Amino acid sequence: MYVLIGGAGMMGLGLAQHLLKLGHTVAIIDADPLACRFAREKIGVMAFEGSAVSMTVLLEAGIRKANAVVTALSDDALNLALIALSRSYGISHIVVRMRDREFMEAYRLAGASHIISTIDLAVASMANAIEYPQIESMMHFEHGQVEVLKLPVPGDCKVAGRTVAQIAQDPRFPTGSLIIGYQCHACANLEIPNGNTVLEAGSTILVVTRPELVHQMIDYLGIRASHLPTLEVSHPNL
Repeated sequence: MYVLIGGAGMMGLGLAQHLLKLGHTVAIIDADPLACRFAREKIGVMAFEGSAVSMTVLLEAGIRKANAVVTALSDDALNLALIALSRSYGISHIVVRMRDREFMEAYRLAGASHIISTIDLAVASMANAIEYPQIESMMHFEHGQVEVLKLPVPGDCKVAGRTVAQIAQDPRFPTGSLIIGYQCHACANLEIPNGNTVLEAGSTILVVTRPELVHQMIDYLGIRASHLPTLEVSHPNL
């Protein structure tokens, strides 16, 4: 996939590096020559110096052949202009980094396929860290109707040494919740567990549940905040 990114800030550069590792072809547009040089020499992606809302620069960067466009500029109004220009070239897969929530409706009307609010993500992560210190990470789906929790299985955790089937059959296990992922140690691949999978001490699990059951899930598993390592959650420049 050929992905064109408008903006070589922390968000744009970090995304470019990640997409490159996934095997995609990536190009960045930015007005800062130093940022473009860094993108070429340190990350290894194509970088085009100039305005990301210049039709000349967009054509030079190959927007006609792009499969997706990411608008990660420092100004929402410029992001909006880049969405409009991308749509005019037939790009339907457009991901925008939103700074000001007042632009939400404008982004939708302009045709953005995905709108990512970095401030909302940061606030949610901080709030989760305060509200649920026992949880390593937490993701919301379907507007917060479903939560996916990443949880450790320490030696004194109530589920250590038990199978997924035994846990699911326990009447104390929150109804409607599922263990959907299992990682036996930090360097292992994440697996999809079955009923016979034993949750060993020192492993990590992914659990899907409803928001109102998060505290019940933590209490059932017997995981305390002291079981977690010191976590560092990084976010793009807000």
